[in-house]
Amino acid sequence: MAFPKGESPSRDAAGARGVMARLRAATILAVFLIVTLAAMPVQWLFIKLKLPAARTFPGRYHHLVCAIFGIHIRVRGKPVTGQGVLMVANHTSWADILIFSAATPLCFVAKAEVARWPFFGTLARLQRTVFVERERRSATGEVRDVIRERLMAGETLLLFPEGTSHDGNRVLPFKSALLGAAEAVLAGGKHVAVQPVSAAFTGLYGLPMGRENRPLFAWYGDMEMMPHLWEAILAGPLEVVVQFHAPLSLDDMDRKTLALRAQQVIQTGVAEALQGRIAA
Repeated sequence: MAFPKGESPSRDAAGARGVMARLRAATILAVFLIVTLAAMPVQWLFIKLKLPAARTFPGRYHHLVCAIFGIHIRVRGKPVTGQGVLMVANHTSWADILIFSAATPLCFVAKAEVARWPFFGTLARLQRTVFVERERRSATGEVRDVIRERLMAGETLLLFPEGTSHDGNRVLPFKSALLGAAEAVLAGGKHVAVQPVSAAFTGLYGLPMGRENRPLFAWYGDMEMMPHLWEAILAGPLEVVVQFHAPLSLDDMDRKTLALRAQQVIQTGVAEALQGRIAA
């Protein structure tokens, strides 16, 4: 069979794969929107009626969304449950919200501008996110009080002490300001548990992911959300390792020492996951 000048069977095959990848991505986004629009009024009702399901439903929703997006999560360790706990984690991408929420029921502490994002801000509010005004130092104390109340009510809150996302190949220095909320929460004479949690993007299409491919899913800098989301879905199924580490306590150290210790634990967890060395 003759092919026109400049064309070849391999080029035709690549073009067909590209079309199929875009069709797959469009289907995934359509299903995501349908599921999300159906779930939003359900969660809104749970919140308005103050039902216990308001805490657990977002995790079930995010578990389903991870399945839709092809995000496969391997969980190591166990989350602290049955009491208020402040979790701290590294921050790589918008996908962290799906991943951590799918791994265990929780709410997030996020920057205030997230609340103003179209659509995604509404999703954040429906998950009962605590928003932080980083530009106003006076607001830090107010947020600490809100976090304290939620922890005393037995909830799990997760914050990203790095303060920003990055390329997924490292962990940035942790800020300790919001960890002060844990200092004021005492139960039985002990401070609330602070549990480090690490997440690492380790695989793509079932193969180990290299440094050069991690930015396909890492969302940071001035990247636009929707174009990055589209490219991430095009890139293919993602494998993530989430590791719940042993909890730390302010009974044994001050908040700045705790922030440094948590950073070191998470750095080790990320490094072990990226190198394929995961502790049981």
